[in-house]
Amino acid sequence: MAYLITQLKFGHQYKHARLLGSLLAKYVSASAELPECIIPMPLHHNRYQERGFNQSIEIARHLARLLDISLDLHSCVRQRDTVQQTSLPAAQRLKNMRKAFSMAKPLKFQHVAIVDDVMTTGATASALALTLKETGISRVDVWVCARA
Repeated sequence: MAYLITQLKFGHQYKHARLLGSLLAKYVSASAELPECIIPMPLHHNRYQERGFNQSIEIARHLARLLDISLDLHSCVRQRDTVQQTSLPAAQRLKNMRKAFSMAKPLKFQHVAIVDDVMTTGATASALALTLKETGISRVDVWVCARA
């Protein structure tokens, strides 16, 4: 799994996004209540420019298509260009993510799933989930391909 994610994220191997999305779709369709909408983890504009794509969007596209769930790419915004989480200890990760996200427009859904490639401490997903809940969404699930 680590190889697929690393090759997708840093090697631009988009075919791995299809496989990861398919594997995640198979798992969640058998074990989770499906949400009304999927929200890929947003990247800050600067990180997106550096990388050229968002790996979470690539995975989420396939996942949403396979599960026939709405995909929202524009409502959630990463407003702060945070330090990369991999270089920080767990306590600093939470602080780093405070107020990192905002909503460009409100969502009309009550149940959404955040999709990301990897979760380490959960600080990033928690920050986005809090932002979503503050706008009135009652249930936020977090779906990831791997835990680090």
